[in-house]
Amino acid sequence: MNKELLSNVSIENLRRDLFYFCRDPFTFRTVSYTAPWHEKNSLDEIDDFIFAELKKYADDVKKYPNKIRAFRCNSSRPLHHWYDSPHPEDPWYDANSIQVTLPGSEKPDEIIQLISHKDSMSWINSPGSHDNAVGAVANLELVRVLSKLPHKRTIRVLFCNEEHNPWHSLVMAETAKKAGDNIIAVMNQDSLCGKSDEAAAAGIKTMVACYSTPQGKQLAEFVVKENEKYGIPMCVTIGDKPGINDDDGSYVKAGFVNTINNIGSWPYADPQYHLRGDIPERVDMFNLLYSTQLILAAIMDIDEVGSTAFLS
Repeated sequence: MNKELLSNVSIENLRRDLFYFCRDPFTFRTVSYTAPWHEKNSLDEIDDFIFAELKKYADDVKKYPNKIRAFRCNSSRPLHHWYDSPHPEDPWYDANSIQVTLPGSEKPDEIIQLISHKDSMSWINSPGSHDNAVGAVANLELVRVLSKLPHKRTIRVLFCNEEHNPWHSLVMAETAKKAGDNIIAVMNQDSLCGKSDEAAAAGIKTMVACYSTPQGKQLAEFVVKENEKYGIPMCVTIGDKPGINDDDGSYVKAGFVNTINNIGSWPYADPQYHLRGDIPERVDMFNLLYSTQLILAAIMDIDEVGSTAFLS
């Protein structure tokens, strides 16, 4: 890949979308909140925005309807884990996953899958900037960039819901399995650039490629090498994630083992994780820019040669 392509990622787009998701007009992205005088809940509203934005850059954009419920808030649990399972009498809501497909020109049957959850916490009113507006806006920007670049393999990007119950990525991963999709790499963007206050104060730019399988470890190591190859000014490491969970775990469970979770720190160090203080003003925008550029580089180099780029 020509390094100059990294400049196609726009920090202005990332910042604009982040504040659009988390400050004005949306603030929250959950079935639990409807803004005064609005007819739709805030999750439906952000879905409308994402869908319309994607349609500017791709023809194949689909909504996948699901039913979800909000988690209950249980303040007796540990501080960052106040979510509790819904009760049987709690209401169900209509919701959607959104997936955009950018077809490949030479090997369209080989798929590079990106994921990010677009919702914020359903049990507490938090903007959810690091968790996970940053991942959603990074993937949105990647669609903009990739839609204008030639690529051999199909690139597919899923915007799902993870802060509600049940997780939509489980449904989408199982759907891909039943369809026999040949997904050669999965990258979940969740809490990009979320890090400790100490790392933020020191100006350290971080990303951790977390893995739960041996094949995922090879993909994670490849991402670290990509950062070095293109001289992106970040400290990028790999993280052993023994639990098969989060949206990346949904794909691992469905048999797609070439999977990683790109996150800001591991173990996760953001002190405002799952709290009301997860606001957009705390996001290190250059860290988000560099993370998005690195993911773009990894996509383009995998696209060039397929999974042999990282599998030995």
